[in-house]
Amino acid sequence: MRNLVAAFALMAAPAMATEMTIEVEGYANGTITIDLLEDVAPGHVARIKEIADGGRYDGVAFHRVIEGFMAQTGDVQFGNTNADYDARRAGSGSSGLPDLTQEFSDINFDRGVVGMARRGDSVDSANTQFFIMFDEGAFLNGQYTVIGTVTDGMDVVDQIKRGHPRSGAITGKPDVMKKVTVTE
Repeated sequence: MRNLVAAFALMAAPAMATEMTIEVEGYANGTITIDLLEDVAPGHVARIKEIADGGRYDGVAFHRVIEGFMAQTGDVQFGNTNADYDARRAGSGSSGLPDLTQEFSDINFDRGVVGMARRGDSVDSANTQFFIMFDEGAFLNGQYTVIGTVTDGMDVVDQIKRGHPRSGAITGKPDVMKKVTVTE
């Protein structure tokens, strides 16, 4: 009987979670911890992990930050402040890897939800960029892929340097993802 109870306990235990840790440096300083939802968006989480494991997110700027909306980062082509950072082009870059097919879910874009950015109206164009919600954004529900939720460090997210009220473009030195790690 004890073995049967142990077997049921193992089956009921939650699966190992994938966690992303972002060390932020700049106007905001601190660590953001995100629970990546590999059961909701396995393709997108695999891409995030691949880019992070390769160190390609390290030094990448938060290039589009809109008060009351979200902070966007992840442009490994034009947004890397350790390499060829170009503030005018940040947000338009890619990884050199194929774009991802959307993985929409019924998870709402609430405060602390992390979604994948994409190009305009092309739902299957997410690549490496992602955004963290400052507040609820119901108009995004079912339109963008949710990849995770902030579990710690929303105070750091709230401190990220804001950009232009409409475009979110950052003037001057942007906040940066100094180091990004993903663990399972």
